[in-house]
Amino acid sequence: MSQHQHRVRYHEADAQGFLFNSRYLEIADVAMTEFFRGLGWPYPELVDRGTDPSVVSAELSFHRPARFDEVLDVATRCSHVGNSSFHLLVEVSRAGEPVADARLVYVNVDAASAASRALPDDVVHALRASLDTHIAHRIDKTV
Repeated sequence: MSQHQHRVRYHEADAQGFLFNSRYLEIADVAMTEFFRGLGWPYPELVDRGTDPSVVSAELSFHRPARFDEVLDVATRCSHVGNSSFHLLVEVSRAGEPVADARLVYVNVDAASAASRALPDDVVHALRASLDTHIAHRIDKTV
């Protein structure tokens, strides 16, 4: 699991002062990068190694609004690892209260051909070592 914080910036808020819904995907994108950094794979090294994850599915659930200047906690877990894909759960909370969560499916792509390709073995090993089986079981039951 990876954790970091995000402070809601002025330009991320809508006219009502809430974090705009599309910004949650930006937060999830940063969360993926930080997740891999926590596994020992800074993003440039990940790409150099042959991993270029692309989102093929995203499901967002909103529980309560976040507002300008609030600090959000972002927790990221891997719930599934396949041959060329993996699933991440990104949970956004404030003071222990859920704000939103995102279930994301990534496929490793070859940028030149725009086709999927197998994840490198060492990346698969790191992802599988990080699996949270409790979370994986809960997600598999809801999907």
